[in-house]
Amino acid sequence: MSFALTPKQHAANKLMGGAARHILAVGGSRSAKTFNFVRGIMIRAIRAAHSRHAILRLRGNAARASIALDTLPKVQRLCFPQVRLTEHRQDGFFALPNASEIWVGGLVDKDRVEKILGNEYVTIFLNECSQISFASATTAITRLAQNVPGLAQKAYYDLNPVGKAHWTNRLFLEHRDPRTLKPLANPKAYAHLFMNPKDNRANLTAEYLESLENLPERQRRRFYEGRYADETEGALWTYETIEQNRVGPEDVPEGLVRVVVAVDPSGASGVDDENASEIGIIAAGLDRAGHAYIFEDASVRDSPAVWGRRVALVFHTRSADRVVAEKNFGGEMVRFVINTADKTVPVKVITASRGKEVRAEPVSALYEKGLVHHVGRFGALEDQMCSFSTLGYLGEGSPDRADALVWAITELLVGSAGAVDVLGGAAVSGRVLDADEEADRSGVGDAGSSPWGMR
Repeated sequence: MSFALTPKQHAANKLMGGAARHILAVGGSRSAKTFNFVRGIMIRAIRAAHSRHAILRLRGNAARASIALDTLPKVQRLCFPQVRLTEHRQDGFFALPNASEIWVGGLVDKDRVEKILGNEYVTIFLNECSQISFASATTAITRLAQNVPGLAQKAYYDLNPVGKAHWTNRLFLEHRDPRTLKPLANPKAYAHLFMNPKDNRANLTAEYLESLENLPERQRRRFYEGRYADETEGALWTYETIEQNRVGPEDVPEGLVRVVVAVDPSGASGVDDENASEIGIIAAGLDRAGHAYIFEDASVRDSPAVWGRRVALVFHTRSADRVVAEKNFGGEMVRFVINTADKTVPVKVITASRGKEVRAEPVSALYEKGLVHHVGRFGALEDQMCSFSTLGYLGEGSPDRADALVWAITELLVGSAGAVDVLGGAAVSGRVLDADEEADRSGVGDAGSSPWGMR
């Protein structure tokens, strides 16, 4: 199989070979950002014997699935078939014949991260930075310290862009310190370029590009046009917070304590009733450590008979304990609709006594503490969540999906016996450490001293 760089990849390589120490590739889905950086790391590892390089994501299992088992072998096969990679899986690195090493791991895996961050590297690549906090990135970059003759130290970063408040936008596009928002003392050390699916059309199908182009507007801007999104003033959720807490199905522990299906009903008469809101249907679960997981967004605009059957199907598919439904619209109608579809489904009907944003605030606080995780991506739901602010809902239409999510998490955590401890900060397992805590735990020194070259 032949391999040829795209014009955009050539531009990226020129940037990687330039004077900047930190290089960001930002843009839409499947634009070859990760492939190009991994290829660059292979070139550097081949060029300099005994050099060490790290490719890091938030979670180790994601790094292994995406990099160790997919992108790295693909790059080796297509671009360097003559170079043998030997995996040392127990230690977490690949060895080249010249004794160079490429380490692959996660920043929140306690057993592995100490071993990885115990080394010094001449290249560090932070992959999917939308999921990585600035504190975690700062800790990782302290290890960009290996002295290899003839090879400059380089840090690479990539992501599908999220909100403009994200640290990559502050650092690379605005050239401001993400913590203080003061101008960088060394802006020339930070370079970026946009890489979008259209730039990689030679390696993508027309059908895939069309599917991205036809996404809802906010998702289209992120995954097709690759643009940072404007943040809602006073937003209760940000894309950055949601992204940092996102997990895969393999990350959900077995033996969940509870699973619920939450329903936010509307007056829709059928699928063609475009004037009506959707019926929000969200499935969520709770583990023994007090972490909640959003499994499914089954929201739909359809007749009561159809959405009632859908709720019952999700209830049984997810082995849920109960359905939680708002009664404000139509009184007991929602219980009647669900039990008409399946009389075995237990339904808890609740009344909304406070405004939407008031109900949402304690739930958003749980996200900030890292206690709620999305199992996969839910574009329409997440767009609604990021349009919620302290002033109310500022998005289009009704936040039916987000309302259902709020009911689900309220049932699992906010309304539980441990809610006071959770919201008060006693439950901290799984949350992202702030800069000071991370510096203390990693032993890298005062969080005020910066490996980025900032003042």
